[in-house]
Amino acid sequence: MRRLWALILVAMLLPAQRGKEDRVRKLTDEEKIELLRGLTAEFATVKAFIPRVKRPVQIRSDGTYDKVEWREKGDEYGAVARIGELVQITKIDIEDDRIVLQINGGLNTRGKWYERVEGGVGTSGRTVPMSRNITRSAGTTIALVFPGRIPPETRPADIKQMLKPVLEFDTRTATQNYFDTLPPEIQEAIKASRAEVGMTPEQVRMALGHPRDRWRETVDGVETEDWVYGYPPGKITFVTFANGKVIRVKDSYAGLGGQTVPMPPPPR
Repeated sequence: MRRLWALILVAMLLPAQRGKEDRVRKLTDEEKIELLRGLTAEFATVKAFIPRVKRPVQIRSDGTYDKVEWREKGDEYGAVARIGELVQITKIDIEDDRIVLQINGGLNTRGKWYERVEGGVGTSGRTVPMSRNITRSAGTTIALVFPGRIPPETRPADIKQMLKPVLEFDTRTATQNYFDTLPPEIQEAIKASRAEVGMTPEQVRMALGHPRDRWRETVDGVETEDWVYGYPPGKITFVTFANGKVIRVKDSYAGLGGQTVPMPPPPR
């Protein structure tokens, strides 16, 4: 009899325990899509020291994080950006209890196979290997961690509020106001996703996004910085800066095997 009552008691408790575990349901596909649409490609202003890291640094959903740990992890690669600068969310992964946000393309220090391809740069027509860059990636990754499952009906605005101690997302109006002050030719170039001579780095980022590679060199006492966009095979765009302005934009059409294909003639 005692064994029977024990089995009955266990049977009564099990559903209750399962109900407690399942009380917070998983996000639906529609809810995940809404988060992806509302956060991907969004710009934010850096409000605190955010280290460049290979593995995500964590911030809790209540906005708290280990500032000492973030500083220590920044000893190797430094900060993703200065406080007050804009960064962009370039990729999002939604897991059961966290949202992982890639910032400025993440951190890549090893390089890729396509960096063996050479591309033309400068006016001399010479080619240089893609692996010549100094900074392969200026990005990082942040994981927003919840104590349990991500609450259902969580909106992009909720996520932005949770990240507010380190990232300020209320920059859309400021960015639009800045865009409205630009000369008409710069506005048209940005709308057409095109870099032009005379642009500032911020204007190039607005037009083309963050570069996949960057390198610096000094020639005849003048320091220049090249930003590289595109992947072979296909069009590779080199944007060269000096003294904070674009001085040259060059497109090369790179094939495989270390060859550079001349740009096609303009359509007639």
